[in-house]
Amino acid sequence: MNNTQLKRRTFVSVTALSVLTVAAPVLRAQPQLEKTRISISVGGKAVFYYLPLTIAEQLGYFDSEGLKVEINDWVDGARALQAVVDGSADVVSGAYEHTINLQSRGQDFQAFVMQGRAPAIALGISPKTIPNYSSVADLKGKRIGISGIGSSTHMVVKLILARAGIKEDEVNFIGVGTTVGALTAFRTGQIDALCGVDPVVTLLEQKGEIRIIADTRTLKGSMTVFGGTMPAGCLYAPLDFVKKNPNTVQALTNAIVHSLKWLQTAGPGDIIKTVPESYLLGDRALYLAAFNKMREAIATDGILSAEGPRTAVRVLASFDPAIKLDKINLGKTYTNEFAKKAKERFKA
Repeated sequence: MNNTQLKRRTFVSVTALSVLTVAAPVLRAQPQLEKTRISISVGGKAVFYYLPLTIAEQLGYFDSEGLKVEINDWVDGARALQAVVDGSADVVSGAYEHTINLQSRGQDFQAFVMQGRAPAIALGISPKTIPNYSSVADLKGKRIGISGIGSSTHMVVKLILARAGIKEDEVNFIGVGTTVGALTAFRTGQIDALCGVDPVVTLLEQKGEIRIIADTRTLKGSMTVFGGTMPAGCLYAPLDFVKKNPNTVQALTNAIVHSLKWLQTAGPGDIIKTVPESYLLGDRALYLAAFNKMREAIATDGILSAEGPRTAVRVLASFDPAIKLDKINLGKTYTNEFAKKAKERFKA
């Protein structure tokens, strides 16, 4: 063997050793997942409220974290939550305020990554059935469509009605789901008003079929309705699950934060190519218009601000006597531990 060959072999050996030395800590830094198969329950997966969940699924971000995720889609958030309460799913993709409602009933659930920093929910009336609408007081005695009883859309309507002095039993709430069911119910006159989400609300707006009277699809609109920052869609689970499965929870959080980062720079074409065709309701231009209208409501890093939970509990207590401000421990309803680690991992 000549000197050149010896030097080449020595260089390759040293290089390989260096790679192994560098790679070893990375491998050790990947903790073993307590659970690799996870069931996520969601109410209305196709709506923008849960777009980060869909992006994480479609782009394989859960798979990249070593997770095999099954997403079970329900007609509304309340039923999605019940699936986890009953033990048929592990995690809920749903509204943060549900963790407060649950705690008031003695059940500890904790949100660990935020998908939406505003609810992106709008309340509108039908000019056909309420042609002379002038104020919220005109909703008294009317039929109001919501995704389902106990859902986030239900919460928004109750807040708006309470501020107008209208009691919950003075209107008729009708569960219509979030997509085609809501659209059909509104257009056929089964309901007089709709508290819904996009893309359905934007579709009705573009056709001149709805008059919006309250809108939380922008940060400014959300601030107007709630009087403060209002967290929206999150991944949350029983507190015991979060404590017993920290590595799995971190992996779920990583996937969502990864999707949030992708959404910050994704163009219209990227969105259309990534979401399932059925989400578009047969109209790509409409879908993109709806996305642009609520885009700023999507969270940027998965972290809940300290103000958000305080706003949520204050809002709930304003119309729900079961929510006692001095009895709710907000610190148990959310954690930023996992989202902060994920943010650090995916920062530019």
